Amino acid sequence: MRIVLLLVISLASAAVFADGDSAAGMVKAGKAVYSQTCIACHGANGKGAIPGTPDFTAADGPLSKTDDILLKHVIEGFQAPGSPMAMPAKGGNPSLTEADVKAVLAYLHAEFGK
Repeated sequence: MRIVLLLVISLASAAVFADGDSAAGMVKAGKAVYSQTCIACHGANGKGAIPGTPDFTAADGPLSKTDDILLKHVIEGFQAPGSPMAMPAKGGNPSLTEADVKAVLAYLHAEFGK
């Protein structure tokens, strides 16, 4: 039995993919959300486009934390110790859903994870 998963991403667009393609579909949906919401601060290369933004490519960076912690930080907002600025809840995009954030995490791991 194939299960269809529907992710609603920002700007009211949607990505629909079958269970067998869920990993690739999550990454694709996450890239779309990242490109619309996260890229302004985190940059296309994940190294941070503005001072104080963490580097996703660093071995000891944010991606070294569990997805549960990262999900909480994105949804609630977070200020890293020593950082001069905080990330606002949902990256400043109140329309993001938990599914959107999970898709972004899948993209981050695929694109920048070691």
